[in-house]
Amino acid sequence: MPNFTRISGFILMGFSDIQELQTVCGVFFLVMYLAVLMSNFLIITLITLDLKLQTPMYFFLKNLSLLDIFLVSVPIPNFFFNSLTHNSSISILGCAFQILFMTSFSASETLVLTAMSYDRYVAICCPLYYELIMSSRTCVLIVCVSWATGVFFGTVYTTGTFSMPFCGSNVIPQFFCDVPSLLRISCSETLVVIYTSHGLGLCLGMSCFICVLISYFYILSTVLKIPTSKGQSKAFATCIPHLTVFTIFIATACFVYLKTPSNVPSITDRLLSVLYTVLPPALNPVIYSLRNNDVKCALRRMRQNLCPMGSCHLTLQSICHWYSTSKVAGKFCNF
Repeated sequence: MPNFTRISGFILMGFSDIQELQTVCGVFFLVMYLAVLMSNFLIITLITLDLKLQTPMYFFLKNLSLLDIFLVSVPIPNFFFNSLTHNSSISILGCAFQILFMTSFSASETLVLTAMSYDRYVAICCPLYYELIMSSRTCVLIVCVSWATGVFFGTVYTTGTFSMPFCGSNVIPQFFCDVPSLLRISCSETLVVIYTSHGLGLCLGMSCFICVLISYFYILSTVLKIPTSKGQSKAFATCIPHLTVFTIFIATACFVYLKTPSNVPSITDRLLSVLYTVLPPALNPVIYSLRNNDVKCALRRMRQNLCPMGSCHLTLQSICHWYSTSKVAGKFCNF
């Protein structure tokens, strides 16, 4: 029997072996991470505070932004810390938590995006029954099932992956732990559990993809029957942002997990992983805010509520009047 050396931890490969470039990459990822947090928190705040956005579509969008925040918060802070400390090691427990959280949030996001396509289908194809079908109770139930199913798949994936022994090289050719990289360094001869997990994940992804296709098939059929071009444009305007977000998320995931596995670490693999983990959370708020009049109007109302027209000028006048009466800076404040 071969003498295998058990692995007690892993080494995450960054984008460069040069410490200065590691620091630059870490700062760059930190800036992207902060931008993602700010934009998604803005969407969540708008939907929570604005009464005109209390609809099922924006309820799902709020949960999508929350999942984006959680998803990007798993690998990026750890990568930033490793880049500054120039220490790329990670424990088995830390690696397991990364896989658990990323798989759970990714699966939940896929299900929420699928629910959003169903919401658009009901709104366009069954408008008279929309409020009855997409009630608040139904929306909460759908979101709870999405989160619970995501946690279930994350648990199955993590359990299946770490039920195998690891030996040989402990280098993971990514900036975070992922299942394909761990399979390459597994010395187990039976991979029934992990292949079962992959099968369940593939079934989930294909089911969601088929559901979205069916929804948009009926949506397209209904929209083409609208007699006016203005009505068609309005219907398409509510669907294009969601379809764009779903396409970006699925496309980047397929590039990462469905490509031919390679034993030689490639910088392309790591760049594709960046697209998968950072691009969808960064683009989702942009797509929904720049192409959605409701969100732009909500942002305008929030800005007016925080600083009503003329209030800032009146506040400045009051401050200057106080200074002028105290004869400290009167010559600078003549209104």
